[in-house]
Amino acid sequence: MIIKRKIIEIDEDKCNGCGECVPSCAEGAIQVINGKARLMAEKYCDGLGACLGECPVDALQVVEREAEDFDEEAVEEHLRRSGHPVAPPPSPCAGQDRVGQALPNFAPLGGEAPTMPCGCPSANIQNFARPAASDQSSAVAGQAQPASVSALTHWPIQIKLVPPTAPFLRGADLLVAADCTSFSYPDFHRDFLKGKVLMVGCPKFDDAESYIKKFTDIFKMSGVKSVTVATMEVPCCQGLPVIVKRGMAAAGADIPMEHVIISLQGEIISRE
Repeated sequence: MIIKRKIIEIDEDKCNGCGECVPSCAEGAIQVINGKARLMAEKYCDGLGACLGECPVDALQVVEREAEDFDEEAVEEHLRRSGHPVAPPPSPCAGQDRVGQALPNFAPLGGEAPTMPCGCPSANIQNFARPAASDQSSAVAGQAQPASVSALTHWPIQIKLVPPTAPFLRGADLLVAADCTSFSYPDFHRDFLKGKVLMVGCPKFDDAESYIKKFTDIFKMSGVKSVTVATMEVPCCQGLPVIVKRGMAAAGADIPMEHVIISLQGEIISRE
């Protein structure tokens, strides 16, 4: 079906064929052919623009025009035919051609991630093994206390970069945090992040409509169990829970959600 929607446009005059955009497209919609990046089919492009930040020559942009509607089933079939897993996005490896390479086998949550993942770290999906928390109360007197351990279990974390098909989203307790919260609240990892899958972003500076579309797809596809939204007390942050709720509504999902507001001094003002 042809509809008016957002879609990637590639300026072939600017494109130098570097292939940096290829691994950032979770749908495999872009390939380098005859030295130029090409959109393989309109129905493979979701129009979210995850590839934009990877282009060193600014040859990509998101435009709104009439195009074939995004087809999730066609994308999955395209990825299978191409020899790629449905998720995560294809990733280039050192010393190999960027185009058409199979994805590295990332370990499941709780397993070991590759020691040297391929491609740009911002586009590679990774799960991290985390040791059990140390019991600091049992530390021997006079010995150094164990260092704090990060509670982050995956990558990427930016809302823009996380594909809806990311394996770490399946059945997750999701933490959607405004960018500033982790800097303001001193025990962010312990009190908010532990046991949750993190997505961060800024509703003031990023595109709210693309966020809504991203969360709609996530809630349709990933079976998220719960959502915690953490924002600062400033007015511009309060759009984030609205975005998440609109994504739920568009997906027809009824998922428990808690909204936590943090003060500029790093204290919890309210939980609702």
